[in-house]
Amino acid sequence: MKSLQELVRPNIWSLAPYSSARNEYAGREARVFLDANENPYNRPYNRYPDPLQLELKATISKVKGVPAEKIFLGNGSDEAIDLPYRIFCRPGRDNVVAIEPTYGMYKVCADINDVEYRPVLLDEQFQITAEKLLDACDENTKIIWLCSPNNPTGNCLEREEIQKVINGFDGIVIVDEAYSDFASQAPLRKELSKHPNLIVLNTMSKAWGCAAIRLGMAFASEEIIEIFNKVKYPYNVNQLTQHQALEAMKDPFEVDKWVRTLLIERSRMVDAFKLLPICEHVYPTEANFFLARMTDATSIYNYLVDQGIIVRNRTRVQLCQNCLRITIGTKNENNELLGALRQYQ
Repeated sequence: MKSLQELVRPNIWSLAPYSSARNEYAGREARVFLDANENPYNRPYNRYPDPLQLELKATISKVKGVPAEKIFLGNGSDEAIDLPYRIFCRPGRDNVVAIEPTYGMYKVCADINDVEYRPVLLDEQFQITAEKLLDACDENTKIIWLCSPNNPTGNCLEREEIQKVINGFDGIVIVDEAYSDFASQAPLRKELSKHPNLIVLNTMSKAWGCAAIRLGMAFASEEIIEIFNKVKYPYNVNQLTQHQALEAMKDPFEVDKWVRTLLIERSRMVDAFKLLPICEHVYPTEANFFLARMTDATSIYNYLVDQGIIVRNRTRVQLCQNCLRITIGTKNENNELLGALRQYQ
């Protein structure tokens, strides 16, 4: 890969980050806090949170098997998606390459940051070809975006092709593994030491059932994480989020139970959909959702809305014509969906 200094925008490389009051005394004991213009009343909410979330990172490190210094925490994965544009991509000059279809925020953040977004269409099995992705790059391509398991398709991308992309690209490769807890494929975050140009994303929103607290993660080399921390806003993860994440991580075995239950329900729902006359095909999935091609996705979607049941209509997405994306719910929620679809005419 190119050196990190070559990849990072010059103004970001030379940026002097904001030094918060909590950073300046880090590592020393303190009893009286008269440095940050806080109100001394209404504890514990009167104090600014730890800007680097050190306690939470130490816990996540044990759960995810990644050293704490290689972890960035953000306000949802959306912050971890936006920051690479601000760090690596010069507005109006640089570009990124991404698979298509995939999670829409990669393109939204590209548009916000005035960065050209180059989509490369997946094949009919929703798989990538490293050669096509690399052929779409030029000297101004800073990032390649991959999502595995992919959204909205649900499938894992072939690991061999991912490796070819990582090894063949001299910029940054970002692999979003938001749904990896539901997949059989080993997570790439365990291979960070082999790939200095790799960033792996994860989240508390899916398997951990904590979408409301908005906590996203990025795993990368210590050098890349240092730049993330330099560019992020000082107190980007609030104290309530940090506290709730710590509480959730006290019982990872409960999360394992949720995942096992959802995988059983996923198998049952896929089998049930295959028997529906209005379902033409169910695509393979390793996420907590599946993509199904229907006879008339829009009509069926509107019918379900009238029944008070909300799924995702993906018919306007490339390669997903007449497809609905179905999230796996509780057994009762899933049965209600199946019951409604069996009555559709």
